[in-house]
Amino acid sequence: MKRKKSIISASRRTDIPAFFAEWFINRIRAGYCTNVNPLNKQQVSRISLKPEDVEVIVFWTRNPEPLMPYLDELNERGYRYYFQYTVLNYSRHYDQRGPTLEEAVRTFKKLSEQIGRKKVIWRYDPILFTDDLDVKFHAKQYAEIAAALEGNTERSIISIADITKNIAMRMSPEAPREPTPEEIEELMTDIGRTAIKRGMEIYSCAERYDLSKYGILKGKCIDDELIKHIFGVDVTNKKDKGQREECGCVQSKDIGMYNTCRHGCKYCYATRSNAPAAEICATHNPSSPSLVGQFEPEVSREDLREENQGKLNL
Repeated sequence: MKRKKSIISASRRTDIPAFFAEWFINRIRAGYCTNVNPLNKQQVSRISLKPEDVEVIVFWTRNPEPLMPYLDELNERGYRYYFQYTVLNYSRHYDQRGPTLEEAVRTFKKLSEQIGRKKVIWRYDPILFTDDLDVKFHAKQYAEIAAALEGNTERSIISIADITKNIAMRMSPEAPREPTPEEIEELMTDIGRTAIKRGMEIYSCAERYDLSKYGILKGKCIDDELIKHIFGVDVTNKKDKGQREECGCVQSKDIGMYNTCRHGCKYCYATRSNAPAAEICATHNPSSPSLVGQFEPEVSREDLREENQGKLNL
């Protein structure tokens, strides 16, 4: 029986490359990690990270530099991977501790040179609208960053921020707001043209607006077609039911944990505030199977069956 492979998301819930690179490579060497269900902390699953069980790893990051020294080892072990790399230029008022634009661009170019531009996707995401962050601001920033990254990526992903109650409270008194139809048309027309000018395909992420008339296609961040294009392998095209309705991503297993990212972005959906994140991260142990705390895996009958079948096939 052929063993079922998984796409690993590392991670929508936190920045593993920036803050947990040592833990990640330790889990690669061990061949598995454990993951706690965000809705039920008593439910702990065991996720195989063995090369034969992993189709592709998708990294999500603001700063991949701590992980970059380990990429050669991933290559040697036979893993396929690509990066969703966010590069913005918000002020420290919004991005408290993330890399500066200069640092982010420099690292982006180094990563692109190391692994190839097909495998580094530029995210200009989320697009916030406030009194200061208007169409003029975003058009200018997108154009400047696109020019800096030209030749180092083939794809850009954008999305307009979804303002939850918690995010609105954290950003107060800036009063983030929904853009008007006129603002959407002006900005997306400009961004679409800029991307084409800089040799980039441009896609939207979980976007409720139809942006196709601006040359911005509905995208998938975990994308079966992109994986086929980059690596020449067929993976599932089934939508990930655990994501919101607008999300087009295919099924994956996320190995991150909420409230553990320490970039301090006011608009982050995955970390409610800095204080709980610091407290939770204090329990991080790079040698633990789980990203934070000490959780041992529950090995199901299916896990054991797959494990034994794998041994028989060796």
